[in-house]
Amino acid sequence: MKSTNITWHDAQVTKENRQRLNNHKSAILWFTGLSGAGKSTLSVAVEKELYSMGIHTYILDGDNVRHGLNNNLGFSPEDRTENIRRIGEVSKLFTDAGVMALTAFISPYREDRNMVRELVNKDEFIEIYVKCDLEECEKRDPKGLYKKARSGEIKGFTGIDAPYEEPSAPEVTVETDKQPLEKSVEQVIDYLIQNGYVRKKNN
Repeated sequence: MKSTNITWHDAQVTKENRQRLNNHKSAILWFTGLSGAGKSTLSVAVEKELYSMGIHTYILDGDNVRHGLNNNLGFSPEDRTENIRRIGEVSKLFTDAGVMALTAFISPYREDRNMVRELVNKDEFIEIYVKCDLEECEKRDPKGLYKKARSGEIKGFTGIDAPYEEPSAPEVTVETDKQPLEKSVEQVIDYLIQNGYVRKKNN
């Protein structure tokens, strides 16, 4: 049941005010890719580098969010969509707060990712495709999930018996099976600098 009799209240401090105070733009860095591709590892490393540059950040990680905000959701297509919708709305709030939000979710459906993109201004959604060959993801299998999926313990697992729809035009594509973590971090930071989201760090 949807809420009724609600009214939107505007604040006197705007997103632009907060961005000026923070001295950088705010946006959603949306890391998407197969399980084991390195989304969480990369987002953590990117946040660390942004922090060293004086950027206000916050990570929303798939597993962490399912411990609290989304602990009532499973992994059906409908629940996956609702999972991403909620994360999109939370990410939008961080963006409005002038914070650089980093999200690490498989988010397998292109339509769901585009739904989040449409929640914010055109330049506030940066899709980062953490690309990694399925075979390599299975070799890594940090949580043992591929093994369980192959044995039938887990049903509807992305890449095995559920689809992953690759981004059609991501802002950044990072191939974690072909380069070290440092290079992947550099790629993301370079994009942010070149497109005016943050300023180059003074050494």
